[in-house]
Amino acid sequence: MGAVVIDRETELQLVAGIRAGDAAAFESIHEQFNPRLYNFLARLSNRRDVAEDLLEETWLRLVVHGPRLRPDTRLTAWLFTVARNLYVSYCRSRAIEDTYAPGMFGLWPCGRPEPSPLQAAEAEETERRIAEALAALPAIYREALLLVAVEGLQPSDAATVCGIAPAAMRQRVSRARALLSARLADAEVLLPVTLKELPI
Repeated sequence: MGAVVIDRETELQLVAGIRAGDAAAFESIHEQFNPRLYNFLARLSNRRDVAEDLLEETWLRLVVHGPRLRPDTRLTAWLFTVARNLYVSYCRSRAIEDTYAPGMFGLWPCGRPEPSPLQAAEAEETERRIAEALAALPAIYREALLLVAVEGLQPSDAATVCGIAPAAMRQRVSRARALLSARLADAEVLLPVTLKELPI
């Protein structure tokens, strides 16, 4: 399921463009990161409307703060940090409990082209169970898996996003993987290969 990861040279060029107020750089960043940020926020919050609002605010922050970014900014980590911090602020301001929303929608792509009706039904059920298991994880473990396993951030960058040491992030990812595996085993669902091969 891996997310497309931009190379460092391209990332630095985009940062330079944003610092210079280049609209084309913003459009390129938006095109590459908008779906990833939305999926991250949607899975983190378990609510589409919240994800949409926080996503819009994330892009507004880039517009406002873009010209003042450091030339060596790690754009991926910066954007996910902003998105995560906005979610944390949202939770604090609304005093929201970290609970599973029954209306959680399946966001876990199965990646099978043109499945048969039986395969489609099986895949849909698997996606539902994975989405439920992921949504039921404590927030610190859910966000660790989303950042490293789903979005493809290196543990060091994910640690920066969450404001913790890289070793602590590796522990969180390991614990999150174990918790998710246990939940899926209870539901007799195999853990996706992409989650088994986390870079830890």
